[in-house]
Amino acid sequence: MSVLTLNPAEREAAGQSYDELIVEIILGDAGFVDATFQSKQPASGLPWQTVTVRPVLIRDSHHFQFVYFDGVQTRTRNFRDAEAEEPLRALFVMPLRSIRARTLSENLQVQFSKKGRPIVHRDRHRSQPIPLDLAHDRTKPGIISDKDPPAFLGAIGMLAGDGRIKSGHVRKFRQINEFLRLVEETGIIDEMASRAIRVVDLGCGSAALTFSMYHYLNTIKGVPAEVIGIDAKSFLITRHREAAAHLGWEGLSFHPGLILDFETAELPDIVMALHACDTATDEAIARGIRWQSKLILSAPCCHHNLQAQLAAATTPDVFRPVQRHGILQERLGDILTDSFRALILRLLGYRTDVVEFVAADHTPKNLMIRGIRTDSAATAALAREYMAMKSFWGVTPYLEELLAEELQTALQQ
Repeated sequence: MSVLTLNPAEREAAGQSYDELIVEIILGDAGFVDATFQSKQPASGLPWQTVTVRPVLIRDSHHFQFVYFDGVQTRTRNFRDAEAEEPLRALFVMPLRSIRARTLSENLQVQFSKKGRPIVHRDRHRSQPIPLDLAHDRTKPGIISDKDPPAFLGAIGMLAGDGRIKSGHVRKFRQINEFLRLVEETGIIDEMASRAIRVVDLGCGSAALTFSMYHYLNTIKGVPAEVIGIDAKSFLITRHREAAAHLGWEGLSFHPGLILDFETAELPDIVMALHACDTATDEAIARGIRWQSKLILSAPCCHHNLQAQLAAATTPDVFRPVQRHGILQERLGDILTDSFRALILRLLGYRTDVVEFVAADHTPKNLMIRGIRTDSAATAALAREYMAMKSFWGVTPYLEELLAEELQTALQQ
């Protein structure tokens, strides 16, 4: 593979800026496959996080399909060839973090520095050209294909003898792909692709997502990565070590122990805590914040700690009808717990969103909290929000207890 890197002066000398280069590839290259624009968050008033552009055929007429994703929902618009230039150029007006454009024969990546300086990486040689799919209503492919599932799925017991996904593991397979899609959406991997990435999965459990993350980074993204799984159950650690050794994955390791006891000399770039029980989720988030990890991914499970506090506290009068019913009180506790977690992440320098991880028919605990480190200072408005919510409900989140020192500074606004 040969990669050409152009700095702004070189592009100017060649008479072409990065935006004109992207426009030429999208509108002028018959082999154009797709392009992804990642916004630079936080951006005031920005209506989307990512926009994907690809060619489609609609009633045998060539169009460009723009898919806008705002962090929760997608909105799709289709433009005829002559109409596509205006909405395409509108994307460059927004504060961008990265752009990736692909054709049948090359990749082009534009990364933006913190000061907005664009760096263009152009891979002019591809050993295996990307197939061009112009279907309008195509099924969205998974990051990992079920047509040719990778060997690691067999090593962790998800494949039948014929090499297909076992019927009892189809939902888990979908969960894996949804998890990887949520990681891909952040754009963090592309930002860090020039160096090795370190990941820690705190409370890895069955480790299906731990193995998947290692495969995604090293095999799919081609980024050298070390992934560490931590769990209190020693028998699981032994089993995972055997599977990693069978695959020959030297960069994947597992260690028995508690989340708060785990120590590492090299700070992780990404912290995962997926369906960690109750306060284990808080412990994982706290470790990620203190390690200043670039990305924190948490799919909370049970929420007993705050539930007990709510039961002991005086119920605000307007919520007495809600707390008369056990199931509604439980769900209210879940929502409040995760709201506090998301707000604490924001107070401590993370851009945070709460998204659906898997469909509700898979598990009622189907939310994911994503935190991307921005190092932005806490605002007085955020501090007031947090203190008002605590006062209203008469509770203290366990995550606050874990991060008391850091929050003391953030809340003094």
